[in-house]
Amino acid sequence: MALLKQTPLTIARSNAKSRILLFTLFLFAFSLLFAIFSLTRNPYSDPYPTPNAKPETSFVASIERFLAQTSQRFRDDTVTSLTEDGVVRKFDDVASKIERQRVYEDSYYPLSLPIRVYVYEMPRKFTYDLLWLFRNTYKDTSNLTSNGSPVHRLIEQHSIDYWLWADLIAPESERLLKNVVRVRRQEEADFFYIPFFTTISFFLLEKQECKALYREALKWVTDQPAWKRSEGRDHILPVHHPWSFKSVRRYVKNAIWLLPDMDSTGNWYKPGQVSLEKDLILPYVPNVDFCDVKCVSESESKRSTLLFFRGRLKRNAGGKIRAKLVAELSSAEGVVIEEGTAGEVGKAAAQNGMRRSIFCLNPAGDTPSSARLFDAIVSGCIPVIVSDELELPFEGILDYRKIALFVSSSDATQPGYLLKFLRGISPAQIREMRRNLVQYSRHFLYSSPAQPLGPEDLVWRMIAGKLVNIKLHTRRSQRVVKESRSICTCDCRRANFTSTTSLS
Repeated sequence: MALLKQTPLTIARSNAKSRILLFTLFLFAFSLLFAIFSLTRNPYSDPYPTPNAKPETSFVASIERFLAQTSQRFRDDTVTSLTEDGVVRKFDDVASKIERQRVYEDSYYPLSLPIRVYVYEMPRKFTYDLLWLFRNTYKDTSNLTSNGSPVHRLIEQHSIDYWLWADLIAPESERLLKNVVRVRRQEEADFFYIPFFTTISFFLLEKQECKALYREALKWVTDQPAWKRSEGRDHILPVHHPWSFKSVRRYVKNAIWLLPDMDSTGNWYKPGQVSLEKDLILPYVPNVDFCDVKCVSESESKRSTLLFFRGRLKRNAGGKIRAKLVAELSSAEGVVIEEGTAGEVGKAAAQNGMRRSIFCLNPAGDTPSSARLFDAIVSGCIPVIVSDELELPFEGILDYRKIALFVSSSDATQPGYLLKFLRGISPAQIREMRRNLVQYSRHFLYSSPAQPLGPEDLVWRMIAGKLVNIKLHTRRSQRVVKESRSICTCDCRRANFTSTTSLS
């Protein structure tokens, strides 16, 4: 048979078919590799890995290293003479000139980052001496509160003052956060950080000694020209335990308070002292170890308990809901409710219980919040929040509906309601919420060095959003005359209301 003569047209068609065949084979091979990768990939892996693989998250270990490495020789910002009006006016003139210059040179100011923070250089008795006091006594396990809680553990839960300060004063070459910088001139600052350890002093000093130190700290801060210029509006004060700085708080009510929650009953804060517009909610330091991606994945098959709670079963104020929940749930199938105990044994029991449970009950305590919520989050246990007055950290950034269920107190105490509600959550919703817990956990882990997307980072993102309003009220207070309204208010806040919701 004679061979067919190939024309240029037939050769072109043959080459086109070959290219199509090669492209099809390539797509098939790529799809096969993608499918294999998807099957082998951990479903709980974090798509946003932490830049620093091994930051220090232990409060005690971090303090040990901090005190050993940090030079404690520094200048002192103490005002040695009465701050005259002329001194405040001079400070205001320089600061206003710098602010005006920034307005013309930076198109985004005052909405731009990084924000500039001046860290006051306070005398040692307000800072290092208190850290040393904690460091030298934290092994004293006999130091308990009236309800049996270890004092040093409470200090650790509320140690946000340490983590923020340690990051701000660290050498810039060691810091990872880019949204805040420390400035050395007060006139250049957007905010002023007060590094006074109010919680350590409350728990470890004698009552009268503590009150005297509070009065000294109050005078020290309010003598500062920067405080007088803004009446404290641009000053950041960590008062994370509800009892800390309580005897003098009314004199610093304009400052930005860093709080654990905003109790509206009047038990902890007087009416008008705290607000979401002025202040900031920060998470407690978790009491249990962090359950990472591998831990959450391995624990999935072991989560046989539907609902878990371990803690004080009787509390005051809003915490009275606990007794009602115990009566409703204690004998139900799939529910574990235990009285909490202090120390390492109690910590291990809580940690094991949370890692074996699908949902973790988070009712109100003496205050609307508790560290238990953050223990549940870092344990991969979906929080079920029954606390109608609760305010949450960084809610301008984080959507808690993706990781938690919210149930009103009235619904939760109805016979059979809560368990029916939880059993109606689909397996797909549970898996989705647990994946979100893995991603959200980093937002509640304080560390050294402070990590991007960690709580320290989110603090400054939230505070940056307050700057324009602070400048508005500061400048308004500087120019009002006696016939003007002394206070500009907008009484339009809605009452806190909790509805029963689930992830949809």
